[in-house]
Amino acid sequence: MPFITLLLTVAMVAGAAASTLVPMDLTQTDHLKAYGVAYWAIEKGYRVEWLLNYRGGSFHILDGGTDVESECHYRGVLFEPTGGAALQSIYTTIESENMEVVLLEKAPAVALYAPDINIQQWDDAVMLALDYAEIPYTVIWDREVQAGDLADYDWVHLHHEDFTGQFGKFYGSYRNAEWYKQRQADFERLAAEAGFPSVAAHKSATAQEIREYVGRGGFLFAMCSATDSYDIAISAMGVDIVAEPFDGDPPEPGYQERLDFSRCLAFTDFELFTSPMVYEFSDIDMTEEVKTRSEETDYFTLFDFAAKYDPVPAMLTQCHVDIVKGFMGQTTSFRRSLVKRHVQILGDYPGRDEVKYIHGNFGRGTFTFLGGHDPEDYRHIVGDPPTILSIHKNSPGFRLILNNVLFPAAKKKERKT
Repeated sequence: MPFITLLLTVAMVAGAAASTLVPMDLTQTDHLKAYGVAYWAIEKGYRVEWLLNYRGGSFHILDGGTDVESECHYRGVLFEPTGGAALQSIYTTIESENMEVVLLEKAPAVALYAPDINIQQWDDAVMLALDYAEIPYTVIWDREVQAGDLADYDWVHLHHEDFTGQFGKFYGSYRNAEWYKQRQADFERLAAEAGFPSVAAHKSATAQEIREYVGRGGFLFAMCSATDSYDIAISAMGVDIVAEPFDGDPPEPGYQERLDFSRCLAFTDFELFTSPMVYEFSDIDMTEEVKTRSEETDYFTLFDFAAKYDPVPAMLTQCHVDIVKGFMGQTTSFRRSLVKRHVQILGDYPGRDEVKYIHGNFGRGTFTFLGGHDPEDYRHIVGDPPTILSIHKNSPGFRLILNNVLFPAAKKKERKT
């Protein structure tokens, strides 16, 4: 039986009751809360389809009826009752165009690797997105990771972290600030309590656990400095790459030649910046180049993937726009020439040696890295207040984050001929 005929047969067997379409094009009143509705519906056991490339990546909830409609009303999410001929028209359009139907089967268990709120001076875009969309998550930290708790979660986000043990490389600007001194003391205490001689060794052990989690089939998402600092830490396992203010001694001689790029998930052949006065980890990041352009001209382009044949990158790039406003961070974007060949580029700056959004496979799992700190705060700096998402509820950049949250729930339907 052809794939589309099978879908229509299932719909007819379900009866004449209308299903619910949650459009994700420019008509949607709150794109971000729409992801929360989809997650809620999966948790409730309703059948949810992700209509890739159909009206901006709409969600179709096949059952739930007035329960779903009430939830959409409550959250301020636009919905359209559909069924019968209208539903058949949707499926026919999807079958004939660059679109696909993906069933969302299981609400993923979500974890955020993030420190205690008392020892950080900045917010996290993923935490903001999950809170606003009302998607549940658990905060974990090094103790939980090293205890094996990652196995309990389908999807893990890395907070804007420094996995190299250099305390975010804020030494040059903030070494005399009370928050910085307290943060260093807290991290050193936690490392010692865990039995490690330094924060760098502590973070290295955490990075290795995360690598194994991905290899076993986990879904990893990271932004800002958690992207490049993670791969740097993995490449430098067993090598001292940190300056004296961070661990009491200088980097070991020949550290650059001892990096093992084969261990990295996304990047290769990078060169480290080990000076404590330089607010940069390596030449992976392109923040300095980005500073030469203005906020008004900073936009990156999402790739257009064939949904029927490349459903994974298509899921990760679902959006109501093709060109997305750029945003800076400690790690703003990635040098294209240092991205491993097997890694898929999801969003870039055409004509430049600069990419923004990448995805790849490692073992049985996947990783997705997005450069920048906050999609709606162009130059978010230490101490800035968190973004209020209720005034950015149609944010394309935050949609990319939430695409990743739902990605583990999806199962590609087998196409029959």
